[in-house]
Amino acid sequence: MKKYLKQLQKNALFKDFDENDLESIIKCLSSKVDSYKKKDVILLQGDHVNFVGIVLSGSIQVIKEDMEGNVNILAHLGVNDIFAEAFACADIFECPVTVQAIEDCEILFIDCKRIIKTCHKACIFHSSLIENMLSLISKKNITLSQKIEILSKRTTREKLLTFFNTQIQMTHLKKISIPYNREGLANYLCVDRSALSRELCNMRDEGLIKFVKNEFEILKRNK
Repeated sequence: MKKYLKQLQKNALFKDFDENDLESIIKCLSSKVDSYKKKDVILLQGDHVNFVGIVLSGSIQVIKEDMEGNVNILAHLGVNDIFAEAFACADIFECPVTVQAIEDCEILFIDCKRIIKTCHKACIFHSSLIENMLSLISKKNITLSQKIEILSKRTTREKLLTFFNTQIQMTHLKKISIPYNREGLANYLCVDRSALSRELCNMRDEGLIKFVKNEFEILKRNK
C-alpha cells in the first residue's frame, strides 16, 4: 500500500493530506487492496454496495446491461478514479451497474461508512474526508448531466459534436484522446457502430475533424 501513497495524494478524496496523514487515515479506514485480471467483474449489477473503490493501477469500465443483453458503457475509469461512492452513500440495496476490469488492475476498497461517519477515535481527518466526498459526488452529478445532454441529441452527428465539445471543455485542447475504440464509443453514445463510423468519415470529409484511431483533432467547434 505504501507504494501508492504519493499517487493517492493526488486523489480528490484525499485532497490536502500529506503522506504521513494519508498513511494514518488509510489504516483508520480499514481499507484493503484487491487485484483483478482483464475482463474480471469487480462489481456485478444487483450486488449490494457498501464500499468506495479507487483504481490504483490499470483501468475499468462501468456498464449497464438491459434485459435483452444490450450493453451501454456509462464510464471509463483509470488510475486514481473513484467508483461506487454514490451508490454506497445512498445505501442502495442493489447496484444498478456492473464494473469490469478492461486490463489488469488493482483496486483500493474503503468502507463508505468509515468515510462519512466520524470514527470512535475522533479522528481529525474525517471532517475533511466528508467535505471531499461531497465535492466528489457533486462533480459526478455534473458529469452525469453532461452524459444526459449527449444522449438527448437526436442524431449521431449531434451526439458526436456534443461529446467532442464536452471533451474540449474538460481538457481545454482541440486535440483529444478518448478512452474508447469504435465499439466502445458507439456503446457510450447509444448509437449503431456502423452509423457511428459512417458519420465520423462524413465529418472528416467535411473538414470538421481529423482522427487516427482514438486520437481526434477538432477543426470546427459546434456552436
